[in-house]
Amino acid sequence: MVSRAERSVLADWWWTIDRWVLAAAVALMLMGLVLAMAGSPPVAERLGLSTFHFVHRQALYLIPSAAVLIAASCLTPRQVRRTALVVFLVSMALILVALVFGQEVKGSRRWILGIQPSEFLKPAFVILAAWAFSEGGKRRDVPANLVALLLLPITIIPLILQPDFGQTMLISLVWAALFFMAGLHWFWVVGIGGAGFSGVLLAYKFVPHVRARVLKFLDPGAGGGIVDTFQVDTAMGSFLSGGWFGKGPGEGIVKRILPDAHTDFIFAVTGEEFGIVACLVIVSIFAFVVLRGLLLASRNEDPFCRFAAAGLVMLFGVQSAINMAVNLNLMPAKGMTLPFISYGGSSLISLALAMGFLIAVLRKRPGAALLAGSSAGAYT
Repeated sequence: MVSRAERSVLADWWWTIDRWVLAAAVALMLMGLVLAMAGSPPVAERLGLSTFHFVHRQALYLIPSAAVLIAASCLTPRQVRRTALVVFLVSMALILVALVFGQEVKGSRRWILGIQPSEFLKPAFVILAAWAFSEGGKRRDVPANLVALLLLPITIIPLILQPDFGQTMLISLVWAALFFMAGLHWFWVVGIGGAGFSGVLLAYKFVPHVRARVLKFLDPGAGGGIVDTFQVDTAMGSFLSGGWFGKGPGEGIVKRILPDAHTDFIFAVTGEEFGIVACLVIVSIFAFVVLRGLLLASRNEDPFCRFAAAGLVMLFGVQSAINMAVNLNLMPAKGMTLPFISYGGSSLISLALAMGFLIAVLRKRPGAALLAGSSAGAYT
């Protein structure tokens, strides 16, 4: 146990972070490893891999994820901004390269050099947007609000070109929440809201797979029959099969025919093997992180830290809600992972980075030092 009287870097870190948020993140990571054992073996066997191939890889991904989380949580607000800027620029460059040279998977070019850059773009985008909105509220001599407005199209246009409408929607929703927090004029609300609605209509009209998913959600029997809703139907069957307390670890049957049981539909596998009660526990942990993060953000006197914390927990919460809603057939299918639970290296490490940023901006700091770090490093 680290003593309060100790003045080492470790002691300073331990007594200034929010240990509840850290504990929730660690709990989710461990749950993800356990659930990988439940959901991934059938997928590995169908692909001709060893039974615990994905479990071993998930365990390996936890090592760099833990390192990234701890390292990011040690940063000062100024260092968080600088790190986010570097991550944002590198991620954008890799996304543009992936558009030309990336491997095409299911009609999209999202991968390059074995990673999915858009995953790392999300936390970096939130930090930069929070930075711009917070500066816009403090300083009138710089066009920070204009930067915040331009940041959204600059970020989502490459995502649309991939195409990756799930990440585009997620980033847009979080940006809109920060926009409302900033209290900008209603003129911009109407204009940007209209532009967003127009974008949704254009995607529905001109992107066939988007229109197909919406139609299948509204009318499962429309244009193609049950094959088009196979994953969602199977996921619903998993919840029904598991009931309240599940069939037991390794006893699931429906999961064996669920194509993405280890990634997008791991929540359904949880329902079958561990029951609805286990699903509610996971939901409770997600809700705890979001509510505690928003509460601590509201108490933070530094505008940047307040915006950044709120944006990061909303990113975490909205992504979780989208994944679980898709599993429960409450919205059209989206290729979105369940934070820290779904299998995936890029997703796991990027979420660790986001959680590290969150812990960093929520750390307890003396007011004078905090203000100095905020004002002196406003544009560094």
